[in-house]
Amino acid sequence: MSAFVVTGTDTGIGKTVFSAALTGALGAHYWKPVQAGLDDGADRDHVARLAGVPATNVLSEAYRLNTPCSPHRAAELDGVVIDLARLTLPEVRPLVVEGAGGALVPVTRNTTYADVFAWWNLPVVVVARTALGTINHSLLTFEALRSRGVPIHGVAFVGDANEDSEATICAMGEVRRLGRLPMLDRLDAQSLAIAFAQGFRIEDFN
Repeated sequence: MSAFVVTGTDTGIGKTVFSAALTGALGAHYWKPVQAGLDDGADRDHVARLAGVPATNVLSEAYRLNTPCSPHRAAELDGVVIDLARLTLPEVRPLVVEGAGGALVPVTRNTTYADVFAWWNLPVVVVARTALGTINHSLLTFEALRSRGVPIHGVAFVGDANEDSEATICAMGEVRRLGRLPMLDRLDAQSLAIAFAQGFRIEDFN
């Protein structure tokens, strides 16, 4: 059964919301292995609220760190040593795994998320903004992933439609356009499920 990794071209671009939508659409389990920053609640809490799946489908993190910054630094501030062996994928399927920030965010001083993605060897969905700067950020992300042999499943856009940027990213990056989530005035499980169904084809994730 299906399993996907979700990464982004930057932080704060809607990666967790997309992960929740995909989790709900697939009836999947969700796992964010490293949570850095707890002031606004953990991402798993937001996914539990938005995905519409049983609470048991939202898995506990391997590490919960207090400071909202790169996991390698958040771990140091908490006096924690991240053991990569604890990031072994859960065996449950279907599964949506969310990274933190972008593909080259450090998990440790010697390992980026892209390195971990290569180890997992799962197809990666890249979440990209549609705003100014997205072409550069998206193409750099694809290059970073491909240089490590990470399979790219496609790109999912978040934001207002920008047909030229979206088409340029897919053509130059040689990636599949999976769809786009708009910015929702009311964000809850129902509105998110409707937006995902309108913007994506579930067959593209089978």
